[in-house]
Amino acid sequence: MAAAILDEALLYDGWNRLLMVKARTPGGAVIHRSVEDHGDAVTVLPFDPERRLALLVRQLRVAILKGHGVEASLEAPAGILDEDDPADCARREAMEEAGLELKALVPLGAAFVMPGISTEKMHMFLAEYSAASRVGAGGGLAEENEEIEVVEIGLKDLAAMADRGELCDLKTYALVQTLRLKRPELF
Repeated sequence: MAAAILDEALLYDGWNRLLMVKARTPGGAVIHRSVEDHGDAVTVLPFDPERRLALLVRQLRVAILKGHGVEASLEAPAGILDEDDPADCARREAMEEAGLELKALVPLGAAFVMPGISTEKMHMFLAEYSAASRVGAGGGLAEENEEIEVVEIGLKDLAAMADRGELCDLKTYALVQTLRLKRPELF
């Protein structure tokens, strides 16, 4: 028997959507699960191969503040997929959050962020940048109250943070490790 969605009810519709979903399992059981739905997203790790730097952003994440007392997360620029093309969205997010104009992006594929509770699929990219690529201030959109701090960090330092378990954002950790595999000479 094939798994199937039997019914869903909208519990909340705001910054995201929360659904109660009734589904049939492959074994035929009927289950109910809450599902967070805000659409797909993108993330990009900009890196400067000449200066051996990465450009990250630091911003408040209320969920980790509430759950763990961690005020801000150091992470790769990211955002909800608003455009049809994930690469265009990644370029827009890099500009909004980091003031960074990106040209060529290296697509790494897409993965579900939290498949147990969320529909979100994250499209991931690497992108080279240079000092000349910083054409804006970044900081996010004022109307979204993002208050983003732009951070350039040495690739060796970033790798050491990953090795020590200091990167609390999983997408950033995955991007850093992928860059290490693809371009080990930079570290």
